[in-house]
Amino acid sequence: MNRIVLASIAALAGASAFAAPVTYVLDPAHTYPSFAADHFGGLSVWRGKFNSTSGKVVYDKDAKSGSIDVTVDISSINFGMPKLDEHAKSAEIFDAAKYPTATFSGKFTKFNGSAPTEAQGTLTMHGVTKPVTLKIDSFKCILSPLTKKEVCGVEASSTINRADFGVNYGDKYGFNQEVKLQIQAEGSPA
Repeated sequence: MNRIVLASIAALAGASAFAAPVTYVLDPAHTYPSFAADHFGGLSVWRGKFNSTSGKVVYDKDAKSGSIDVTVDISSINFGMPKLDEHAKSAEIFDAAKYPTATFSGKFTKFNGSAPTEAQGTLTMHGVTKPVTLKIDSFKCILSPLTKKEVCGVEASSTINRADFGVNYGDKYGFNQEVKLQIQAEGSPA
């Protein structure tokens, strides 16, 4: 009888150890939040990205849970046009001197099998915090053939109204304030 109890305890302990959450550190060389924003009410669409991002994801595939904490360096904005980059950093738009970072903090809320398909959280940008839902368009983990370490990658998207965050430059010229976010990220266990 004692052997059965000990075997049961050992099996439970082994199962809970197997299902532990893993912390993944985002790779700044493979993580780029990008965006598409209107120019003059439909004249064209300007696309850009942020070149400097850090953060971590805690992921437990067995429990179907996880969290996301990401920080974006606003001064790393890159439209591919230095003059526009400088204007975007100015007090007229992002005011990077006063608000140097944007952050997203959230939790995985929907899954397809063990892969997350949605994350809900809050985006803090320009001193304003609002709820944002990210649709996870793809999620995959592999053993990297280069590093021989596990790496997980994600492609996520959302749409925000930048005026909700006080970043409403161009509204008097008819700029649509809706911005499409497209986020690529990769990370490995810490």
